Amino acid sequence: MRLRPSTPDDLDGIVEVFLACWRESYAEVLPERLVSAMSARRARELWTGRPAVVAEDDGRVRGLTRFSGDTVHSLYVHPGAQGGGLGARLLGAAESALSSAGATTAFLWVFRDNLPSVGFYRRHGWAPDGTERVTPEFGEPELRLTKELA
Repeated sequence: MRLRPSTPDDLDGIVEVFLACWRESYAEVLPERLVSAMSARRARELWTGRPAVVAEDDGRVRGLTRFSGDTVHSLYVHPGAQGGGLGARLLGAAESALSSAGATTAFLWVFRDNLPSVGFYRRHGWAPDGTERVTPEFGEPELRLTKELA
């Protein structure tokens, strides 16, 4: 599995990973109305023009992360590729790039009720900082997690 910057040709693979995560990983976290409302068309709209780092295996996108400034905007690993450390590799790549760009503290938002994701980030040194919001895009409560970067 290799990590590389995404290209416009990766959009179909990015949408596939995003939808698989949305439908399988978030099914227990998000209300059914949100899970079922996410279509391939809507996912394409969300991801068009958003550069990411993708994890590619045999020409297929299996995971991705998107980040800028001091924020990790997203991290998704296809459910079929989870459990092999790919999420940690993608998160590490995002943290390294943010640190190299001068960030000393990084932030990310995670759905408050997504306990597996909160646990994943905590195992990798991220901690809730007490800030919460309701996502403008989906109307669900989120926690802000932070991490000091080396």
